[in-house]
Amino acid sequence: MTDRIVLAYSGGLDTSVAIGWIAEATGAEVIAVAVDVGQGGESLETIRQRALDCGAVEAYIADARDEFAAEYCMPALKANALYMDAYPLVSALSRPVIVKHLVAAAREFGATTVSHGCTGKGNDQVRFEVGIQTLGPDLKCIAPVRDLALTRDKAIAYAEEKNLPIVTTKKNPFSIDQNVWGRAVETGFLEDIWNGPTKDVYDYTASPDFPPVADEVIITFEQGIPVALDGDPVTPLEAIQQLNHRAGAQGIGRIDIVEDRLVGIKSREVYEAPGAMALIAAHKELENVTVEREQARFKKIVGQRWTELVYDGQWFSPLKRSLDTFIEDTQKYVSGDIRMEMHGGRATVTGRRSNSSLYDFNLATYDTGDAFDQSSARGFIDIFGLSSKVASERDERVAGSK
Repeated sequence: MTDRIVLAYSGGLDTSVAIGWIAEATGAEVIAVAVDVGQGGESLETIRQRALDCGAVEAYIADARDEFAAEYCMPALKANALYMDAYPLVSALSRPVIVKHLVAAAREFGATTVSHGCTGKGNDQVRFEVGIQTLGPDLKCIAPVRDLALTRDKAIAYAEEKNLPIVTTKKNPFSIDQNVWGRAVETGFLEDIWNGPTKDVYDYTASPDFPPVADEVIITFEQGIPVALDGDPVTPLEAIQQLNHRAGAQGIGRIDIVEDRLVGIKSREVYEAPGAMALIAAHKELENVTVEREQARFKKIVGQRWTELVYDGQWFSPLKRSLDTFIEDTQKYVSGDIRMEMHGGRATVTGRRSNSSLYDFNLATYDTGDAFDQSSARGFIDIFGLSSKVASERDERVAGSK
């Protein structure tokens, strides 16, 4: 029986060429797997037909948009996941859902190997292969670009020689990965970190320099998940999509950072994540209102570790699952409304309300009738500062004896 290899297929030049390239190099049949995580562009049917026309023996197509939004983006929102305090894990979040469908396709079609289009310098090769090893320990992995010498110029020459149904003349200067949670752009002139991004880098966001009139939105959360915008019920996917449009029109969510990759190099990345950044800003503020102080302080530590694990391709790891349990517990009371003004690149919270709020007006007010017993403050300060006071007296005593 001929071996079968499942290929993560995007419909672009490199993965279209990889179908025949892998078949010739290994003698195996190739099954193309395309997963829609809200990246837009061509229809799944168009991509499926192209895969077959390029030599795939089967094409597995999955519309995973709702799954991705609910089961991957929402946990990231609950964690306020921002790698290096900036990047909302756009690509990192999509890899485990794609892996899940790659392994499912391998099982369905009897494949022994899974293939992806990553290079040997990026994070994604780790995310794909660690995920595949975890969900399908018996499966092997290959990467045509990394393992089978499939370079860009060879891909173009191969496509033209075989007359593949794919455009080879237009070369985008950037490497782009996008989904409903955001858009990642790298390479080209951006590799010189002194160069500023030009207008053509952006697609999800308009320039914040000349914004339309301010847009006010009320986001309703239930246990950390957005369930309505301006009173209209939404699914997680709809919440992200609508805020991508509204926040994107205001230029919100542009990120330009030099990032620490897992493989040990620093890389310049430009991201657009208007919906994600607006939702995270709103969610953070609702947590300020509803999460107890010590729990909130520790959650920041847990959230950062969760973010690092996901960035590093450890979505299916035992530690990440354990941290999920803690984060989920913190969301019990994260319900209510956040009013936010979006304008000129900024998403600014202007109002909060929650039936599970820990904010007590009578304790917080400085007006007559406040419920805070100020006479307790002096004794609290004496005890709270006692250890520092004793240490300071010790320092003076020891210094004086020398």
